[in-house]
Amino acid sequence: MEIIISNNANKPIYEQITSQIKAMIMSGELQPGESIPSMRALAKSIHVSVITVQKAYEDLQRDGFIDTAVGRGSFVAAQNRELYQEEQQRIAEEHLQAAAEIGRTNNIPLERLTKILALFYEDIE
Repeated sequence: MEIIISNNANKPIYEQITSQIKAMIMSGELQPGESIPSMRALAKSIHVSVITVQKAYEDLQRDGFIDTAVGRGSFVAAQNRELYQEEQQRIAEEHLQAAAEIGRTNNIPLERLTKILALFYEDIE
């Protein structure tokens, strides 16, 4: 499992860990039941505090992405991907609604906003 930490990112390190592990689970790179590194092992491999990794793992467990058993370690949970994707879509819709309101208020044509969204979407992929 490869986690890349950026000190220049706007996100705290624990959020970078959390989002990358979530992405690996959502993409199928990490499968339900698969073991993930211990907090100490991951902290050592990416050169961060164990407390930082602990915070990330707590968030992942709270959100239903991993299960942790004392003495056994942490594993990818058999969670509902559709539920997570639906939640992410709702967040995207909120942002798109705000963009539409800005566009309408400032007479930015829908076609221009659509092209901008397509550019951002293709750039991320």
